[in-house]
Amino acid sequence: MPQNPLNNYKDKILNPKRDWKKWLYYRWIVKNIPFFLFTALLTVLYIANGHYADKNIRKINATAKHLKEMEYEFKTVKRDVIFRSKESELVKAVEPLGLKELAAPPIKIGDSTKN
Repeated sequence: MPQNPLNNYKDKILNPKRDWKKWLYYRWIVKNIPFFLFTALLTVLYIANGHYADKNIRKINATAKHLKEMEYEFKTVKRDVIFRSKESELVKAVEPLGLKELAAPPIKIGDSTKN
């Protein structure tokens, strides 16, 4: 006796246990292997891109921190150089060497042979 198509339809609706088996059908899986591989490749690239971005952010933060330290060091050295180049500090620095500041202005030496 041939099956009634209406009974077959009712059987599919009322019995969903058989329905999942068609999704695991071997030919369907083989047919979609390129899509599965493409999706896996995209997933791997997405994860790798996230790791690459995190690594770059860490490098940028480390460089910014190093730059800030170098700016502080530059400002400190510049302040020290300006302080030590003051006339009063120079006098204090060369006094142990026996050099003293001139009390009189310098004398201009001229050529006496030229008139």
